[in-house]
Amino acid sequence: MSAESQASTKIQAAYGAEQIQVLEGLEPVRKRPGMYIGTTGPRGLHHLVYEVVDNAVDEALAGHCDQILAVLNDDGSCAVTDNGRGIPTDIHPRTGKSALETVLTVLHAGGKFGSGGYKVSGGLHGVGVSVVNALSEWVEVTVYRQDQVHTQRFERGAPIGILQSAPGEKGRTGTSVCFKPDIEIFSTGIEFDYQTLSSRLRELAYLNGGVRIVFRDDRAAARNAAGEAHEEIYFYEGGIKEYVAYMNKEKDPLHPEIIYVNREKEGVQVEAALQWCVDAYSDSILGFANNIRTVDGGTHIEGLKTVLTRTLNTFAKKRGKRKDADTNLAGENIREGLTAVLSVKVPEPEFEGQTKTKLGNTEVRGIVDTLVGEALSEYLEFNPSVIDLILEKAIQAFNAAEAARRARELVRRKSVLESSTLPGKLADCSSRDPSESEIYIVEGDSAGGSAKQGRDRRFQAILPLRGKILNIEKTDDAKIYKNTEIQALITGLGLGIKGEEFDEKNLRYHRIVIMTDADVDGAHIRTLILTFFFRYQRALVEGGYIYIACPPLYKVERGKNHTYCYNEDDLKKTIASFGEKANYTIQRFKGLGEMMPKQLWETTMDPTTRMMKRVEIEDALEADRIFTILMGDKVAPRREFIEAHSATLDLAQLDI
Repeated sequence: MSAESQASTKIQAAYGAEQIQVLEGLEPVRKRPGMYIGTTGPRGLHHLVYEVVDNAVDEALAGHCDQILAVLNDDGSCAVTDNGRGIPTDIHPRTGKSALETVLTVLHAGGKFGSGGYKVSGGLHGVGVSVVNALSEWVEVTVYRQDQVHTQRFERGAPIGILQSAPGEKGRTGTSVCFKPDIEIFSTGIEFDYQTLSSRLRELAYLNGGVRIVFRDDRAAARNAAGEAHEEIYFYEGGIKEYVAYMNKEKDPLHPEIIYVNREKEGVQVEAALQWCVDAYSDSILGFANNIRTVDGGTHIEGLKTVLTRTLNTFAKKRGKRKDADTNLAGENIREGLTAVLSVKVPEPEFEGQTKTKLGNTEVRGIVDTLVGEALSEYLEFNPSVIDLILEKAIQAFNAAEAARRARELVRRKSVLESSTLPGKLADCSSRDPSESEIYIVEGDSAGGSAKQGRDRRFQAILPLRGKILNIEKTDDAKIYKNTEIQALITGLGLGIKGEEFDEKNLRYHRIVIMTDADVDGAHIRTLILTFFFRYQRALVEGGYIYIACPPLYKVERGKNHTYCYNEDDLKKTIASFGEKANYTIQRFKGLGEMMPKQLWETTMDPTTRMMKRVEIEDALEADRIFTILMGDKVAPRREFIEAHSATLDLAQLDI
């Protein structure tokens, strides 16, 4: 036997049945947490809280709960208490353990598989609370039921002792789950962010009108001078109508009354609130299925978009705004300026994936279409002035998009060579593979010159922009396409017409990096470019294609050695490390153009050493609201916002 075949036999023998691992109980969750909560970063950490809160909300949906309390404790744990029925505590026939221990230690165990416990629920797979248990250092569950109080503790998924029962408060029911995330799993940190959680809890209160959610931050840093915990109460009897009113608070509504739909068909409940605004040029549609935000859309959103397009085109013909020979208004024209919240409650939801970001039930598309269509037609028949205003705005959007399309087609036809359609200032990379290509959007020619000389031509492209680009928050489409800098961005990146479905295949670079100076103007340009991406093609931001470069602020030289510092803290640490009487020089980089090409490469563009921030949207509603406040036409909300937040600014970090 040859040496080669002997080696092959050895390898085969080494890979036998004993190499096949069988993970039991909650082991698979601890081994592969990302599969259950999406990530072990901040998003996954907060997902644990959502899982527990969703269970409490499911009790509210079933009509058994109207109070939920969420508390962030000083020891890093989080407690969620409701006044629902309480998790059952009797012995489960199959597992021989209490039902409480079963739902916390067995995957795919729960009351939401159609046994009659819940009519509709956000919980679906029966993995939520057991996953929280698996990924926590400890969990303590307290259940109030049948005038008794039951408690049990778990550590890293394993029960500590058996269920303890004692006489409790008469008539009290509910569940309290207190857990501390496991630092072994969440290596980036286990500190909860108040803002992130408050936006989700507020959202749930809007979606479940009449449920009172109290959110308390009992951590030392959040207490006031008197030592009292910070507390917010979310209680909205108007439900999603109040939600839309809150989203449009800083905008100018086209019609004061919010169009509201609340109907049921085949056990599916559809609730929608719609309002168009004069001063908005994009749409903001939030979809929910059984209270879970479906960030990736799904059949309910498709149904809503279809019915809006069809109903408004029908009315346009009926009211003589469009002739039979005219092209129908496109969906994006009709939805321009629309703020909508759509919430569906489905008895048997089919989500795509455990993190539940997209609804898959095909029947929901038709149900949303029918119910919203009926209610919308009724409303518009009785409110002709409203439909005329909406149609006027949609026709304006259609004409602007058509003019823009014609202008762009003209540009395309003029150019014979494919490459000549690209903006003149763009220094392209040699790679034609978008997945490895990246583009730096830089301010001005001097920074552009340093970046062009310092880059790796193989995969890095440079697009210098002249001055401040157009603020698209307060601009209609016709002006957008006439602007040279915006045109350069659209053609350089390979973006389509605003509002068209985003197609990743047309994108020329999968990493779009905003690189501006570290001064006030640089920050303003960065915000203008972010506004453009958010409003023009939000899918770019949501897909994680947008990055912000972090160039250093200082270069500290001491003898032949030098260190780059990216903020004031870095600088202080560096200087402190030298000792008291050390000789050193500090260079402050005001602009990128001041850096030598080699310096720019080393600090900001070299993939092995650079620091970059990926732009992510945690809360679409809040992002939408902030862009409206900061970049919109109205001055008063902006002043209020600045005054309210100026107290929290770290003035030392500001470049004044």
